[in-house]
Order: sequence, then structure tokens, then C-alpha cells
Amino acid sequence: MLERFGLDNRALALACASHSSEPAHVALAAAMLAAAGCTEAQLACGPHVPFSPPVAAAATRGEVTLGPCHSNCSGKHAGMLALARAHGWPAEGYERQGHPVQERILREVLRWTGLPPEGVRFGVDGCTAVSFHLPLAAMATAYARLASSAEPAARRVVQAMVAHPDLVAGTGRACTDLLRAGAGRLVAKIGADGVYGAAILPQGLGIAVKVESGVMAVVPAALVAVLERLDARWGLGLAALLADPSVRRHGSAPITDTRGHEVGTVGAEGALRFPAPTRR
Repeated sequence: MLERFGLDNRALALACASHSSEPAHVALAAAMLAAAGCTEAQLACGPHVPFSPPVAAAATRGEVTLGPCHSNCSGKHAGMLALARAHGWPAEGYERQGHPVQERILREVLRWTGLPPEGVRFGVDGCTAVSFHLPLAAMATAYARLASSAEPAARRVVQAMVAHPDLVAGTGRACTDLLRAGAGRLVAKIGADGVYGAAILPQGLGIAVKVESGVMAVVPAALVAVLERLDARWGLGLAALLADPSVRRHGSAPITDTRGHEVGTVGAEGALRFPAPTRR
């Protein structure tokens, strides 16, 4: 599909992203739409306060006019519109349950998670697209399969995320820092309401994290803590990644008051519980 519209791995990385609305992100989303013969007005996602503090400040000052391409999900939505165009499906309603685009996505969710159709419940994401209610084990399974798959499409997704970490999230964001520091050993993607998925590529290990409260500020710290404990137990070769300053700051982030005084630290405590091997 990418080749049909003259799109490359940068576009694929943005289609995997929850980006920060930085100029490069917005421009690439617009380019993806143009390549597929679509317009920004056809995006079902709407604008929101950008994750990038400089862009958010510029919008507050009236220097940037926010549109659908500024949505952190605009790359995914542009990808969905391109999928509809490639198959000759209607663009209207591409984000809704029952549309051929969403049926195709559901088929892939079931294939990679290993769940039966009755094992998935549906909701509506903040970006208006269908969201899937999945058990953590199923999410981790999907990431493990992505990491170990020999399928060309899956390998290309991994390659795109690893090669273009700046497009998967943005400046100072955990996904970007983890991908860059991982140097091909890891892929990681944050989700809304306290969710994080990751895969350790050489071992084909999938990870899914959910912070029950949904507080997004603590999710990167939780993932870093999980990586530390897994590496300590199994020697996964993550020492350089975990020692990288850009990653370490996500594992222990300061909490400041409205005066800018540091009053606490975001971190994760406790140990992972590993079930005893099952005797056969």
C-alpha cells in the first residue's frame, strides 16, 4: 500500500505514532493525505493541546492554528484513509465500527493477539476511532509476535519505528528516547489512559503495562522499572539502554509545584512476580 501512494518508512512510522504535533509531524501527516488523494477535512480526528510544550505555547499565543493534522493520531488516521483508498472503500466513516477499514484492523488485532472474536470488546477512542478492550496478556502476545515475526510487513513496521524514533512520539518523549537508546533492540509505544506496549527484539519478548489510575505521567517510569527487572533476571542486554540519561530521566522524573519547586519524584517500586514453571 505504501508504494502505491509513493510513501516510505517515515510515513509508516507516523502511522504507528502518537506524535507531539511538531512541525515535521504535521507536515508529514498532510503529505500522507495528499499522496492518498485525501484532504485534512476528511480526518475524523480533531485537534487538541499538543504534547509538545513549544507547539502548545505557540498555539496559545495564536502563532499556530491547530487543525486535525495536529492530532497526535493524525498519522494513524491518514494511514486508515490511505487503506480505504487503496481498496476502493468509501472514505466516509472509516473510523467507525463496521467500516471495512475497521474490520481489517480487527482481523489483524485478532491474529496478533490470538484472541477469538468474542474475546474483544469495543469502545471509541478520544481520536474518534474504534478502540479495543484487550487483556494485558493478549497485548503482550501481540508485541512478542511483532518482535519475532518473519513477515515482511511486520518487519517493516519494526524497522520504521527503529529508524525514525522522532516520528513515533517527539522531542523528550519516552517512546522516542527508548527507541533511540535501544538502537534496534526494542520498540515501545505508549497508549492513552496508562497503557504502554513494548517488545525486546532479540528475545522476541512482549511487554504490556497498565497503570490502573490511568495517570499518564507515571507510565514511562513503570515501563522502565519493568525493563530493569526483566534485564536483572534474564540478562536481556539492556544495560546500555537503561544507563542512557534520556531513558533514566523517564524512570525517575521530578514532580514540581506551581512555583517550579521539586516536591517529589515519579518512580516505580516493588518487584515483578514470576510464576513458578508448570510441570508437565
